[in-house]
Amino acid sequence: MSAIKQRVAAISVIASASMAAIKFAVGLAIGSIALISDALHSTTDLLATVVTWIVVRVSDKPADAEHHYGHGKLESLSALGVIALLYVLAGGIAVEAFGRLREGVAPSTITAVPFIVMIVDIAVNYWRARALHKTAKETNSQALAADALHFASDVYGSFAVIAGLALTAYGYAWGDAAAALLVAVVIALLGLRLARSTVETLLDQAPEGVADKARAAISALPGVVGVERLRVRMVGPTHFIDAAVKVPRTLPIDRIEDIKRSAERSVTAALKDADLTFTAIPVALDNEGIRERIMVIARNSGLAVHHITVHDLGGRLTVSIDLEVDGDMPLHAAHDVTHDLERAIRNDFGTDLEVDIHIEPLEPELPHGSDASPQRIDEVRASLVRLASEHGFVHDIHNVRVRDTDAGEIVNFHCRANPDMSVIDVHEHVDEIERALRRTFPSIKRVISHAEPAR
Repeated sequence: MSAIKQRVAAISVIASASMAAIKFAVGLAIGSIALISDALHSTTDLLATVVTWIVVRVSDKPADAEHHYGHGKLESLSALGVIALLYVLAGGIAVEAFGRLREGVAPSTITAVPFIVMIVDIAVNYWRARALHKTAKETNSQALAADALHFASDVYGSFAVIAGLALTAYGYAWGDAAAALLVAVVIALLGLRLARSTVETLLDQAPEGVADKARAAISALPGVVGVERLRVRMVGPTHFIDAAVKVPRTLPIDRIEDIKRSAERSVTAALKDADLTFTAIPVALDNEGIRERIMVIARNSGLAVHHITVHDLGGRLTVSIDLEVDGDMPLHAAHDVTHDLERAIRNDFGTDLEVDIHIEPLEPELPHGSDASPQRIDEVRASLVRLASEHGFVHDIHNVRVRDTDAGEIVNFHCRANPDMSVIDVHEHVDEIERALRRTFPSIKRVISHAEPAR
C-alpha cells in the first residue's frame, strides 16, 4: 500500500514541475496575470506534492516506542501546511488582480499557444486528480487527498484562465485580471473544504458512519451480548477503535479470547484498516441458571467445586456443594474457606438461602508414575470384565491402563452401555464397578472410567 502511495506521489511531482514551468514561461511571454497566477498555483502544488511524497514515506512507518499510534498524523499536519500555502497564494493573486483591475494594464498578447497549453494542462491535471483521489480513497491518505484537491482546483482554475484569455482576445482588457481573481476564489474555497476534514481528524472527530459499522460488526458475533461503549479515532489511514463489549460472565477466558479475535477480524473486514482495543465486560444474563451462578462465584474466588445440587423447598432454596481444598490444609483453615464461599453465595442470592458445603481433599498432582507390568494390567482387566459381567449393565471392557504412582495405582478403562440409558443410570452402574474393583485391589487409589454407547 505504501509503495502505491509513493509511486503516485512521485508521478505527481514530475507532472507538477513540467506544467508549472510551461505555464509560467507562456504567461510571462504574453503578459497574462491569469496564466502566471495559474503557474504559481501549480508551483505551490509542486511544493505540496514534494512534501506529500516525503510524508507518505514517513507516515507508513509502524508504531514505535515514542509513537504508539504510528506516524499517520503527519499526513494531517502536512495537509494543514499545504492549505496554508494555498491561502497565501490565493491572497497574493487576489491583491495583484485587484491592483490591475483598479489601475488598468495594457492588454495581453493573445495567440493560440496559451489556449493549447491550458487544454493540455486541464487534461494532465484531470488525470492526476482522478489517480490521486482514487489512491487516497483506497489508502485513506489525507496527504494524497490534499494533493488530489490541488489538482482539481487546477482544473477549475484553468477553465477560468481560458475564459479570461478569451475575453482579452475579444478586447476586454479586464478579463485577464478577473480570471486571476476567480482562480484565487477557487483556491480559497477548495482549501476551506480540505481544512475542515483535516481539522476534524486532528481533533479526533469520528468519521461519519464508522462507529455504526464497527458496532454492527461486533454485535453480530456469537457470544456478544451488546456493546456498552465504542470510540473511534483516525490516525492516518488507520481506524483506532476502543470497544467495551458485554459478554456472558459464565464464559471461560479462552472463549472470551476467541470472541476478541473474531471481533478484530470482523471490524477489519468492515473498515479495511482497523486497530481494535477490546475490553470484555462480564454480565449476568436473565437465563443464567443457579448452578451457573454458583460456579461463577466459586471461580471468582479461585475455588474448585462440583456436584452442585439445588432444591426448591416452597420458595426457599437449599444448595449443596462439594468443595475441593488442599488435603494437607488444617480443618480450621478449610472451614474459613467454606465460610467465605457461603457468604459470597448469600450476597448474590440473598440471606434466605440454605447452603451446605462438603469439604473434599483436592486430588494432588502426581507427576511421578510408570506403567504397570503387562501381567498386572491383564489381572485388572480380567477383574473388570468379571465385575461388568456380574453387574449386567456394562460390557465390552477395553483400553485398560494401570499406572503405578507414589499415592497408589491409577486405573483407566473404557466400557460400553445401552445408548438409551440416562447419564445418571450409567454413572451409578459404572460407579458400582469402580467401587468393587477398589475392594478387590486395595492398592488401587483411583479408577477413571469412560462409558461409550454400545454399537
